[in-house]
Amino acid sequence: MGQYSEEIKRRRTFAIISHPDAGKTTLTEKLLLFGGAIHVAGAVKSNKIKKTATSDWMEIEKQRGISVATSVMAFDYNNHKVNILDTPGHQDFAEDTFRTLTAVDSVIIVIDTAKGVEAQTRRLMEVCRMRKTPVIVFVNKMDRDGKDPFDLLDEIEEELKIHVRPLSWPIDMGQRFRGVYNIYEEKLNLYTPSKQYVTENVEFKDINSPELENYIDPEQAEKLRSDIELIQGVYPEFDVETYLKGDIAPVFFGSALNNFGVKELLDCFVNIAPSPRPVQAVERVVDPEEDAFSGFIFKIHANMDPNHRSCIAFVKICSGRFERNANYKHVRFNKMMRFSSPTAFMAQKKEVVDEAFAGDIIGLPDTGNFKIGDTLTAGEMLHFKGLPSFSPEMFKYIENADPMKAKQLNKGIEQLMDEGVAQLFTNQFNGRKIIGTVGQLQFEVIQYRLLHEYGAQCKWEPISLYKACWIESDNAEALDNFKRRKAQYMAVDKEGRDVYLADSSYVLQMAQHDFPDIRFHFTSEF
Repeated sequence: MGQYSEEIKRRRTFAIISHPDAGKTTLTEKLLLFGGAIHVAGAVKSNKIKKTATSDWMEIEKQRGISVATSVMAFDYNNHKVNILDTPGHQDFAEDTFRTLTAVDSVIIVIDTAKGVEAQTRRLMEVCRMRKTPVIVFVNKMDRDGKDPFDLLDEIEEELKIHVRPLSWPIDMGQRFRGVYNIYEEKLNLYTPSKQYVTENVEFKDINSPELENYIDPEQAEKLRSDIELIQGVYPEFDVETYLKGDIAPVFFGSALNNFGVKELLDCFVNIAPSPRPVQAVERVVDPEEDAFSGFIFKIHANMDPNHRSCIAFVKICSGRFERNANYKHVRFNKMMRFSSPTAFMAQKKEVVDEAFAGDIIGLPDTGNFKIGDTLTAGEMLHFKGLPSFSPEMFKYIENADPMKAKQLNKGIEQLMDEGVAQLFTNQFNGRKIIGTVGQLQFEVIQYRLLHEYGAQCKWEPISLYKACWIESDNAEALDNFKRRKAQYMAVDKEGRDVYLADSSYVLQMAQHDFPDIRFHFTSEF
């Protein structure tokens, strides 16, 4: 048992993932409300046009009403320390989300009752499955008409390839929505449509008692009884161990906008969700309860504070306790560093922290020392793995639009690329810079941020490419031959690794066929 065991056991670090518009930002806000981190539910969205939640603080997000950066929010609840990582739902930022999933111990998936499971959610679930991350599902917007709950459960099982077990059950939906029966706590939660108040709860152990009709219509009561009977017949008893292994997902129903069903979700979550789990490093498995500090950087964000031109590196603490001003080893540089102003986050309000424990996420001011995937330790040489860059699918030449500002442009590009927003390739044939992204929106974000944060103007020029792939070979001659033959399609990434820019899937297949000695990789981790 480590000396920080108590602290670490009360940590719950999770990400909320969903398709855009399923209500993730609203749910995040309501969780913060229960954590006492904000005091009025409307505080976050003052009116529909200015859609700004405490977590969407970057200018472009405010204009678009979507979250593009992952932010971190922490609060205390029932003697647990809860760390939420809000992830961008927009699929152009999937890569940011994939990386965030490496820093959390569990996940809540938000699904819109009318739309069901959407493509983006499916891809994120694959990452959870790969990592065996436990998942809880929240079916949102029950105050609107949507799919039949049983059909929805089937769809979740089928699309997300995971077994489910409802822990609450809706009483009707849309206009007739009367609330949910909380199976987990055997309580009846009655719904009053109001965005400010939490609804009344009735202890209700036996739903077969005729008293049920005092609260809801006779036919609704009848339906609820037969639904619950069916659930108990069809779904296995809920078992925490199976959930922790990632084999079964508990499901809750509610309406985040109306603050309904959220507290039940949170109460169950802090009860069953995992505290920090062991992390696989290249050298060994690191247990969170070890006394020595270790952690890795899963995200770098430029200019969280527009008044300071600095970046912040987000560190997920994997073991032990982090202390301000202590000396820690930066493994890639193999040198000791100390940090005088580590911060913890409450959305945009940052505060300097003196200590943090495994499971927490802290921000370190960064003047170019960090890259995504870097490890910090108390002195041991450890390398945490599992933070790949994916091969981009959209490409543009980036050109300077203002010759007077070449320096600002280069600095801006360098910092934004370190942040992992997109990838930079330098064409070896003509020396031009190519930006590769996974989505169109990222080009707009880059252009916008270069202008507003670095005072640099860029313009995009089209380039027709199919995919970028990293190449390597044990046969030096074959590699040279390949680079000679494909000279105008060869580039290097910012680490100086060889990248082949294929202009069509046919050309790529031919290359793989014609050069058997060359290995083609579609993520940067190999």
